Amino acid sequence: QVHLVESGGGLVQPGGSLRLSCSASGFSFGSAWMYWVRQPPGKGLEWVSRINAEGYMRYYSDSVKGRFTISRDNAINMVYLEMNSLKSEDTAVYYCAQGSNTGWGVKGQGTQVTVSS
Repeated sequence: QVHLVESGGGLVQPGGSLRLSCSASGFSFGSAWMYWVRQPPGKGLEWVSRINAEGYMRYYSDSVKGRFTISRDNAINMVYLEMNSLKSEDTAVYYCAQGSNTGWGVKGQGTQVTVSS
């Protein structure tokens, strides 16, 4: 079964950086699109970024474009989200999710990111 474990969240000051990691197992990782989605406090899930199976197609929401970078390492079944110039509105629980080019499905348990001074 699909198993996704996120790590790397924490408390960071505005303008700071964090790198989230996601370890994947239980499916054909090298054939799957991977997503990062987030849930801000009191709000619903929102898509942040996605990357195709081979890693050469990357997409970002307008709110994070130019600040966040998604990447993956198919040799070790990992996907990453490098987050720079963090803002208070980036505060959320961040999830990685397995998906296709039309959307995401199973996600992990999430990691909390809090941006605050």
